[in-house]
Amino acid sequence: MGYIPRRGIEMNDLLNKLIGKLQKLDEINRIDAINTIKEKLHEISPMRNEPVDCVIWINKDLIAANDYNPNAVAPPEMELLKVSIESDGYTQPIVTFKENGVYTVVDGFHRTRVGKECKSITDRVNGYLPITTIRSDREDRADRIAATIRHNRARGKHRIDAMADIVVELKRRNWSDVKIGKELGMEPDEVLRLSQITGLRDAFKDKEFSKAWVPDDST
Repeated sequence: MGYIPRRGIEMNDLLNKLIGKLQKLDEINRIDAINTIKEKLHEISPMRNEPVDCVIWINKDLIAANDYNPNAVAPPEMELLKVSIESDGYTQPIVTFKENGVYTVVDGFHRTRVGKECKSITDRVNGYLPITTIRSDREDRADRIAATIRHNRARGKHRIDAMADIVVELKRRNWSDVKIGKELGMEPDEVLRLSQITGLRDAFKDKEFSKAWVPDDST
């Protein structure tokens, strides 16, 4: 065995004492203690600006869906996601922001659903789910919406009506078409088209239409 610097020996002794204390805790208190340790280490980590630097386990009942996710996953893909998590475990954390003690999902809505709804998985992870939290400077609602869209656009399918509503909400929050396009990864014509879809829908939302087409006899 090679020479181990004194600093390394001291560190190993400290870690062994910490592990010994953690092993004496019951499972729930151990999870909470390890979360606290991770968060404290994250505060001094050279990578503290990266959310994935700190993944903690949170009770599923403290995690809530957002109200703007336009991503839709078909039943076969949902089943495949369930099989993947059952077989391979959680390999990606759920991205959240914390507000008033609740963690709202920014990305990972379907991973959250699987962890909440699939009993075998829920039992395996003791009702907890792995999460990261977005940086504090990205917790404005518009920034969270943009983060969700960016996470989603490379996978799944967006519902056009939901995307149109999101574009309108960002406009109401004084985001320009240029900023919307940049933040959501859209071309200018896509932003314009989504704006028009919602504009037309709103313009006619109080109108009543006949189920049949009636020809114009005025000509």
